[in-house]
Amino acid sequence: MNVMLNPYSPLRPILVVEDSDMDLDFCMQAFDEHAIANPVIVCRDGDEAMQFIDAHPTSDNPRLPLLVLLDLRLPKVDGLEVLRHARQHPVWKQVPFIILTTSRENSDIGTAYQIGVNSYIVKPVDFVSFAKVVKRIKLYWILTNEPPFAPPSG
Repeated sequence: MNVMLNPYSPLRPILVVEDSDMDLDFCMQAFDEHAIANPVIVCRDGDEAMQFIDAHPTSDNPRLPLLVLLDLRLPKVDGLEVLRHARQHPVWKQVPFIILTTSRENSDIGTAYQIGVNSYIVKPVDFVSFAKVVKRIKLYWILTNEPPFAPPSG
């Protein structure tokens, strides 16, 4: 697990669960381009993500994320299983999850919504399009949406 950007920020972090170096690089560049100030915590596989979820079970934990960007195709444990695991925890039922994946399969989309994803986005393959998606995520999920938990007390 890596913490990137400002780990001392009073803002809740964004948890990115992504195994692809290129997609993670796109994500971090887009966060920088759109001045996303939240710290970013990265888990590189599904098992690591589930361990992170288990280690942060309370709403007053400052590392409980504002939102989670979750890939489906992950090593060890797939993204749907990570989402299923998160939704079994009372606090994590409230954390917004956005699946950001290459899969357009109806079965993946349907299952994701059945087990509680808040949004399902197919990853663009080029940086310019990816950055536009990140801008929309920022506008809605960071600036417009009211999060379930207050910012951590510093």
